[in-house]
Amino acid sequence: MSLLTPLSSTIFSWEELLETARQHTPARRVKRPGQAPSTAPIPSSLHTLPPDTKPPVLLYRDSNSWCPFCERVWFALEEKAIPFETEFIDLSNKPKWYTDLVPTTLVPAAKIEGQLVYESKDILLALEERFGETLLPENSAEKAVAKQWIEDAETNGFRDIAYKFLRQPPEDEQELTNLQVEFTAKLDEIEQNLGKYPGPYFLSTFSLVDIMYSPHLDRLAANLPVYRGYHIKGNPRFPHINAWFDALNQRPAYHRVKSDNITNNLLLRRRFGIQPIGHPLPLNSADSEAIYNRAEAAERLSDNREAAIGDILKNSGVQGLAVEGDISTVQAAVDFHLRLLANYLLYGDGRALLGGLTGGKDSIDTNFAAVGAITLAYIRNRICAPRDMSAGAATALRTAADQVLAAIY
Repeated sequence: MSLLTPLSSTIFSWEELLETARQHTPARRVKRPGQAPSTAPIPSSLHTLPPDTKPPVLLYRDSNSWCPFCERVWFALEEKAIPFETEFIDLSNKPKWYTDLVPTTLVPAAKIEGQLVYESKDILLALEERFGETLLPENSAEKAVAKQWIEDAETNGFRDIAYKFLRQPPEDEQELTNLQVEFTAKLDEIEQNLGKYPGPYFLSTFSLVDIMYSPHLDRLAANLPVYRGYHIKGNPRFPHINAWFDALNQRPAYHRVKSDNITNNLLLRRRFGIQPIGHPLPLNSADSEAIYNRAEAAERLSDNREAAIGDILKNSGVQGLAVEGDISTVQAAVDFHLRLLANYLLYGDGRALLGGLTGGKDSIDTNFAAVGAITLAYIRNRICAPRDMSAGAATALRTAADQVLAAIY
């Protein structure tokens, strides 16, 4: 699927690509030159503030946008349409001012109208108290259940068993089996709770209980098939959990904060060194073909190209292909292939790719091709959702990178 009819002999400039992409997506991010991350999402409700007014909430969160506890708070802020600003904390090198400020030294923390609150559960409840109980039931009896289940989500041992099962060395098969039985029993409890009220959510409406569980269940649904051969999604034992996932997927705020399967699995391997035993989950074909996802991916790549090129040159190994130390030729090849990728995201036709190569694919210089292959493979695995772009856009970019490689090499 493409946005426009491709011009088979044209590879557009970055400026043209960015202009076209922005015509087809409202997605925008704030640039943060020289910082990590290099861009940051703009809260959906920030435009509601009067000019020169500071948001009422300052969220301290991890710089990689992977922390599930930070995601809980971000999810609630988006659902409640509370304007906020973000301070990113490098978890590998926390600044002293932050460790002095927050007693636990952990993320997330938040200043709500100047008052410091930490621990994700406490922040969520404080947001409800200050900005209206839109994520707690109106019915008093159901609200009592909600508050108990919010507490249970922290104390019922589900997370402990889940991540112990996920990280257990596979050499001890009996222990792994025992942990799988315990984990399944915990999922059975969640399945039963999801069936106690009408509708797909834990309670009769979407609530803080759903927010408490969503980041962890999302990650486990992505990780377990690859690292343990265990499936939550599509498992007939858990029809309510699967209906819950489907319902979450209809919420715009969820799409702003969720990650994608590949990001979740790559980060798990890098962070904990766990080795996969199964194949990666397939990319979501609907996400990869949706026009708005392709346009967002092209917009993000075009707008943030300088940071992307710098990252590739520094960390992918392409500098080793420089002839007589001439980095400029390598940089030009990196730039070209990223531009080719953005072009493909917007125009979606292999002929458009080949048209940009004088003489066709058979005429490509082998060194140039090697730089291109490294560039496309690196960007495919480097993209992190939602740090760099939405999960749908990341899926579209990964799919396109594979297709560009197949089309030109």
